[in-house]
Amino acid sequence: MDLKEKIKAGRSICGTLVNIPAMCIAEMMGYFDYDYLWIDLEHSAITLDVCYSQIVAAKSVGKQVLIRVPQNDLTYTKKVLEMGPDGIIFPMVRSAAEAKELLSYTLYPPYGTRGCGPQRAVRYGVDDEIAFFREGHGNLCRFMQIECKTFIDDMEEIAENPFIDGFILGLADLSGSINEIGDFFGENNLALAKKAIEIATKHGKIVGSATLATDEATLTMLHDMGIKMITCGSDFNYIVNGAKKTYEAVKKVIEK
Repeated sequence: MDLKEKIKAGRSICGTLVNIPAMCIAEMMGYFDYDYLWIDLEHSAITLDVCYSQIVAAKSVGKQVLIRVPQNDLTYTKKVLEMGPDGIIFPMVRSAAEAKELLSYTLYPPYGTRGCGPQRAVRYGVDDEIAFFREGHGNLCRFMQIECKTFIDDMEEIAENPFIDGFILGLADLSGSINEIGDFFGENNLALAKKAIEIATKHGKIVGSATLATDEATLTMLHDMGIKMITCGSDFNYIVNGAKKTYEAVKKVIEK
């Protein structure tokens, strides 16, 4: 069962973040039984050529891949789509009009404005390009991040769009949009999150989260909120925490 099928079936799914610009990172993460890897082009130093190699590496170990592209960037979006990821994530979407525009980047006419030129997306021509233009492009998973209050104000309209597979809460930026940055689990921020979850659920859309948290308590709280797509932890997070733990252990030994 692929990612889109799991979402349609209403299953809870999980993934982890890839931020370090190295092909082997995606391969290493891919050996674990996450439902997907989230490769981040918004905040990391990952370039398009590294992203390409990470997609290939993840696929080589049977892992599905979501790519978060930079904010409202047609050129990056187009190039990423031609690499053949399983899904795309749009960050910092502010309105229904912007959501509609971003979706148009991912869809061929008459549904959108995507230009013809798939490469790895059609296995370099092994697959039927015309069939991909007409139907195959629909297999892509499309996600919008909930990071702005104005987005939630428009969510009833946005959630009606049949091409959106789900929404991903970004509690950090959402708190910033109401001038309470850093108060991720504050009363006002959680009230907005709850409203967004209710609207998405009503329209049959999965709701996800992206968090560096790895502790069971935080992840349980998110799941209990109605978040069924949990993206947690990160490659640099694992390295730093592992290095810290090892350092603390060896210091105890040498200081005895």
